[in-house]
Amino acid sequence: MKISAILYSAILLFSTVGHTRAQLVPADTPQSALIATLSLTQTETRLEEIDSELSQLARSSLRSGIGSVGYRSHWHTTPDVTEWVEIDLGRDQPIDSIVLVPNLFRDSIRGFQSDGFPLEFKIIAGTKTDQIGSVIAECTMDATDLPRIAPVIIEVDPIKASWVRVEATKLSPRAFDQHYVFQLAELMVFSQSENVALNQPVSSTTKVNLGNGWSEAYINDGAIPYLLESPKDTSSVAYVSPRYSIMLPGETQPELTVDLGQSYPLDRIHLHAVDQSDTVPQVYFGNHAIPKELHIIGANQPDFSDAVTLLHYHQKSLDETKPILMLRFPLKSCRYIKLIAERSKDVSDKEWSLRRLGFAEVECFANGKNVALDKPFSENFNTRGHDTNRKLSALTDGRNLYGKILPLRQWMQELARRHELEHERPQIEAARQLAYDHQKVRLQWVSWLAAVLAVGILIIVLIDRIIHLRQIAQIKERFAADLHDELGANVHTIGLLSDAAQDSHGDEADWKMLHKRIRDLSERTGTAIRHCTNMLDAKKLYFGIAEDMKRVARRNMANYEHTMTIEGESFLSELKPRTRVDLFLFYKECLVNISRHSGATRFATELIADANGLRLTISDNGKGLSNLPDGKMPGSLKRRARLLKATLRVETVPNKGTRIILTHKHRRFPWKRKV
Repeated sequence: MKISAILYSAILLFSTVGHTRAQLVPADTPQSALIATLSLTQTETRLEEIDSELSQLARSSLRSGIGSVGYRSHWHTTPDVTEWVEIDLGRDQPIDSIVLVPNLFRDSIRGFQSDGFPLEFKIIAGTKTDQIGSVIAECTMDATDLPRIAPVIIEVDPIKASWVRVEATKLSPRAFDQHYVFQLAELMVFSQSENVALNQPVSSTTKVNLGNGWSEAYINDGAIPYLLESPKDTSSVAYVSPRYSIMLPGETQPELTVDLGQSYPLDRIHLHAVDQSDTVPQVYFGNHAIPKELHIIGANQPDFSDAVTLLHYHQKSLDETKPILMLRFPLKSCRYIKLIAERSKDVSDKEWSLRRLGFAEVECFANGKNVALDKPFSENFNTRGHDTNRKLSALTDGRNLYGKILPLRQWMQELARRHELEHERPQIEAARQLAYDHQKVRLQWVSWLAAVLAVGILIIVLIDRIIHLRQIAQIKERFAADLHDELGANVHTIGLLSDAAQDSHGDEADWKMLHKRIRDLSERTGTAIRHCTNMLDAKKLYFGIAEDMKRVARRNMANYEHTMTIEGESFLSELKPRTRVDLFLFYKECLVNISRHSGATRFATELIADANGLRLTISDNGKGLSNLPDGKMPGSLKRRARLLKATLRVETVPNKGTRIILTHKHRRFPWKRKV
């Protein structure tokens, strides 16, 4: 059985609602794994819920001073020893919850901690006819449960029992000598809201009465190591009577009387000690104003003519000092309750006259309910000169110096719940910090990514700008090249044809033929001018590259001996229109240079194409590069070769003229931008 199963279920429910990191996990998943599934928003929401709930829960305010400590078994050198303590409930009655209040010690480093609380234990219950009983709960304490100062609550299915035994099967070491013991400050057994184990007979593995606050009888005497401190409602100052020396004439014993309004079947009364002040050190010792001998009587008549004794309390030692005096007595039906402070024989007149009677609260229980709440009290004191802040109404207003007085079971539940939340909170904070760290890393990555994207966009813009400028430059260069290579060659050819026409003036047939060629070339030049801004349109002019090259060679170089070899015409037909245009214009420019500068009488053309590219070789028998301006390769050829993205080599062949070799490889990256 897991003590914190309710917490696990709550976290499980919380972790499955509306967040991307949340996911459905098994109910028996460890708490740390459940918390790890929470998103940043969930952790922040959970912290707010925890803080809100904590602000409404009773605080684990520890009492100090004197009083009983609780039960301690004999010590052992090993943990695997069985020790048990058993409470006789008196009769068969339904039970549904067992509360184990740990014994506490002060650790100099970690503060208050549980001491000697069993690591493994089981709870056995039986009836008067079943002395063997049955196990109703088995518990193993883990990091969620220990160390703790809060009570451990074991909720069980309702069962009838006349005795309950807590059997520790694995002990833990006590603080001061590390010997293994079984220790408890209080053991409570609840039947709904009633602690049916209160003041009942106790037995244990061995009879223990160590003195100094240790006894098996102290395990169910109602003395717990907490002060009832609730944040609910406002505080109330406890009632304390004047000194006994100013009692009303004729009165010898201080009395407080409450009228319950009607007769109730009473079986328990709780007397809350006057708050031991909020000063450090405390002004009062424990149980201030609670008499060492107290006679409690009940009646149904206002004059107590039918009075019956409910109980007679006698404090035998300081070990019995406690913040709440929980007293049980046989069931009696009463309307009026009188608390009488009795004088012990060993108390002197002077000491008696200085004493006071008072309580922070008086609770009278019928069927587990406080029926004295807001009921009127009366006193037999002379109130002249009495502190007006100490009002009788404080005895039944349901509050103490620290707020609302809670029912015992609710008080224990709130302390246990506070322990769970205070144990959970640092884990949630750690999960939130981890989520913050992850978010911070993600934000850093996003920031870096944004910066990289910004730089990338800037680079892309710059690259696009550069490419755009290069395109403009290429367009300008191509425009100039097209004008030079196409129009310049045509104009040169027209000049040559004009000279030839002038020479053949006497031959009318030749003259007409030359005149027609000049006319055709002029029209062709006009067409080229119209398309020179986008020579891709010139594919209509240069569709058959081989035939165009043959034709231009015949027309422009009619007076030269000429041989032409073309291989791979099928590959030439697959060339892009722009490549065909550039190749043709390169060839045309070569012919113009031969006719202008070489002094040659013959030339040869070789064009070889295959799947990898093409090679164009033009050779003549002229004077070589020395006949060119500055003896260098013509810039127009370099420019056209660059536009073709081809390699160009010009060689001077001794006694044989010039050889121009253009090599063009097909591009392997078709996605690259082209002009």
